[in-house]
Amino acid sequence: MGIPRQVLYRLYWQGELIRTGPGLYSPLTIEPTEHHTAVEVATAIPKAVICLLSALQFYDLTTQIPNSVWVAIDRKARKPRTSLPVTVFRFSGAALTEGIDRRPVEGVVLRIYNPAKTVADCFKYRNKIGTDVAIEALSDCLKRRKATRDEIWHYARLCRVANVIRPYMEAI
Repeated sequence: MGIPRQVLYRLYWQGELIRTGPGLYSPLTIEPTEHHTAVEVATAIPKAVICLLSALQFYDLTTQIPNSVWVAIDRKARKPRTSLPVTVFRFSGAALTEGIDRRPVEGVVLRIYNPAKTVADCFKYRNKIGTDVAIEALSDCLKRRKATRDEIWHYARLCRVANVIRPYMEAI
């Protein structure tokens, strides 16, 4: 927000702010939501995009609960230095820049992949998260009408998993 460090320290010592992490402060009036850790990560790593299991949890498309916030950064970017629980994935080109939604949570705008892109990413990283999680995400996404088949197909081609996802889309 552009507030000088000295002012933040003064407000913290006066009891008007609470320290939520290194370099992160929030007013006492804000009630943390279930996405509070994602908000902290989005503040600490502004160019990161929330992806995979964290995005599925945000959209309520999975029963899995990740123990860290899963984020995507550019393939050539430095690994972020933060004490927050973060799992970093490297994306490049259109796979990094397309399908980003901006959602306001706790006064911070979260950059998060939309449900269709998240489902395609789950099939791309099915060896890390499990094929069953990817199938569950695809099924829930279509049942709850979070995305259409055409949107999922567009992102599947973008992520180069169209041949992988085709049999599952035909079966559902």
